[in-house]
Amino acid sequence: MKIIAVIPARYEASRFPAKLMQMLGEKTVITTTYQNVVETGLFDEVFVATDSQIIFDEIVKNGGKAVMTDQHETGSDRIAEAVQNIDCDIVINVQGDEPFLKLEPLKQLIEVFHNDENQEISLASLKIKLTDKEEIENPNNVKVITDNNGFALYFSRSVIPFHREISYDVSYFKHIGVYAFRKHALIQFSKLEMKPLEISEKIECIRYLEYGMKIKLIETNFIGVGIDTPEDLEKARKLLSN
Repeated sequence: MKIIAVIPARYEASRFPAKLMQMLGEKTVITTTYQNVVETGLFDEVFVATDSQIIFDEIVKNGGKAVMTDQHETGSDRIAEAVQNIDCDIVINVQGDEPFLKLEPLKQLIEVFHNDENQEISLASLKIKLTDKEEIENPNNVKVITDNNGFALYFSRSVIPFHREISYDVSYFKHIGVYAFRKHALIQFSKLEMKPLEISEKIECIRYLEYGMKIKLIETNFIGVGIDTPEDLEKARKLLSN
């Protein structure tokens, strides 16, 4: 299989504009993310897909690869445009605001497709267990619930599952925004109309569920910092300095 990684990068993020151009040590967030993905050595090609000339120039001047795309509602739509004419089997979508992603969880995602003999899985992604009450209730943390085989049932910014039966211990999982797509599923995704649940939650992978596609979730112990707010940026800077 030919496997590539694409990092969708939008300058005007709604919650934290220009977050990808903020400094982490001596490098910007987006450059840190790009270089960390390249250094894993897992991919035939790595590039940033963006509608921002500022981000494009940032990557190129640091020796990276970038492509310009149209404006899109979701990162997956942006990647679909970028890879349409690229010969590949699996596309890994690494969010530009996840600068500390490590090799092992990426290897786990790739392994999903090596083991999927019947090619039933359209998409694979990561989840991590949450134990802190504040983190569980934070709407910036997308929660996911799965079936017994690890396939996603639903994603939400709300607390799911609702803990009504207090005598039973419930586990909560945060969805980490790293995706591995079959290319044909990604292209199909980009042609599908947004449905009410995706529009309501602003979670793009819900579109797959609304159209009956299978998403495999892999549990990981990876602890990084997804930068959605200025507070997250400060956490990332502290992590970098440790």
